[in-house]
This record gives sequence, structure tokens and C-alpha cells, in this order.
Amino acid sequence: MPELPEVETVRRGLAPVLEDQRLTRVIIRRRDLRWPVPDDFGQRLTGRRVTGVGRRAKFLTIGLDDGTVWIAHLGMSGRFRIFETAAPPEETHDHVILETDAGATIRYNDPRRFGFMDLTTVDDLAAYPMLAEIGPEPLSDDFNDAVLAARLKGRAAPIKAALLDQKTVAGLGNIYVCEALFEAGISPRRKARSVQGDRARRLAGTIKGVLGRAIAAGGSTLRDHRQPDGELGYFQHDFQVYGRVGGACRRCGDGYPVKQMTQSGRSTFYCPNCQR
Repeated sequence: MPELPEVETVRRGLAPVLEDQRLTRVIIRRRDLRWPVPDDFGQRLTGRRVTGVGRRAKFLTIGLDDGTVWIAHLGMSGRFRIFETAAPPEETHDHVILETDAGATIRYNDPRRFGFMDLTTVDDLAAYPMLAEIGPEPLSDDFNDAVLAARLKGRAAPIKAALLDQKTVAGLGNIYVCEALFEAGISPRRKARSVQGDRARRLAGTIKGVLGRAIAAGGSTLRDHRQPDGELGYFQHDFQVYGRVGGACRRCGDGYPVKQMTQSGRSTFYCPNCQR
């Protein structure tokens, strides 16, 4: 599933094409995504001007000039494609199609249909059920070592599980938690409550650093992720531990292979020698 860097990459691709543009046509080819697309979705978007393309955790939040907010989640295989000139023929899994007054076509393609789209309002956005309890954005000024330490205090769960909990920090997923823990030198087995002081400072810094580098690389393409212009993400080429089981630790060198274990049903990649 796309994590924060992949969704942020999509946001940055959509923003210059959608912001300050009017949606002249909205076509719903299939409503049965993860949850049904609202019956009035096309009606409420058609003719509206897009005021901003935002992101909260792994959700896109697209504001319209009447106070409506269009929420989109990519699920496992969803992606947006942008055509600023003549668009090619539609593909089988192009489920939602939008056209702007500048002549751009935006298509939402989702073979597995695990993504979804919904509508809310600016006033109700903070209380939207899937956003109401999400933690701070890790790339914002609201997130630092003190905030992280406070959210981990007293928690007996492993730090890996605590970071995957969206109530702790917004948008983190399996890939970037593994990478951030490695860079911070913290074992994924360590009790979350013990990540205080210097450990919290290191971890908050590596979370920001890993996410920032991943966004700059267009995210990670392991299977389905594509940027809106069709380009792949490239951060997978910089993974330090994720997916590298058996490979030499890039900190410790030969003789210290990356290990894999399962935590909370997810694969964890780590170096048992330098992550403590």
C-alpha cells in the first residue's frame, strides 16, 4: 500500500494541474471501489473550482470552492494519471475521469479497487472518521523528538508496531519504519516506552530524513506505484534494509547480514548487530 512519500508524490503531481482549475466534466465508470463512490459525487464536483490539493497521512484532500473536500485513498493499486494534451483511449480500470477547463484529463485507475473516494466539507474534515484520531504529520513543525517521546511514553508495544499505529505518527508504513529504525540504530523489538531522550531525537530525525529523501526520489515503486506523469519512483534503490534479507548490513559490513522477522503480521527487516 502506498505510504506517505508515494501519496505526497501524487499530491505534488496533481496540484499544478488541478489547483485554480474548474472541473468541467466528471465521469464515474465504476462506483464499486473499496466503498461505493457517493451517488452525488459527479454532480458535486462538476463546475467547481479546485482551491487546493492537500494530503493528510495517506489520504489526498482536494478542496473545492464551495467548501466541499474530496477525499481520495489509493488503496493497494490505485493511481492517478494526468494527460495535459489529447488523452489516449481509456484503460479497463479507469474508474473515475475528470476534465478541467484548461483541457487536462485526470484518470483514476485501480485494478484491485481497494482505493476509495468520498466527500466531506472543510468544517467536517478534522472529524472525518478516518482522519479524526491520526497523529501529527511527521514532516510538519508539529512533529519533533519531544512529541514523539510523549506519544511513546508508557507503551509496552515494540517500537515497530507503535510507529505503524497511525495514532502515533501520520502516514508511516512498513517500508519507511524499517528504514528509519535502521538509520536511528534502534531495534524494532525495543519497547516503545524506552524510546526517549537521545533515542527519540535520533528517531524523529531519521523519520524526517527518510521521508524527505523518498519524496525527492518520487517514492518507492515495488509493484503498483507510479507518479501521475507515469514515471516510477526510485527510492527502492536506496533501501538500507527493507527487502534486503541476507545482504550485508550497509553499516556493519560483511559478516552482518540483514535479518527478517514477522511483527504484527508484517515483515520487518533489520540488522541485529547495530540496531539495539
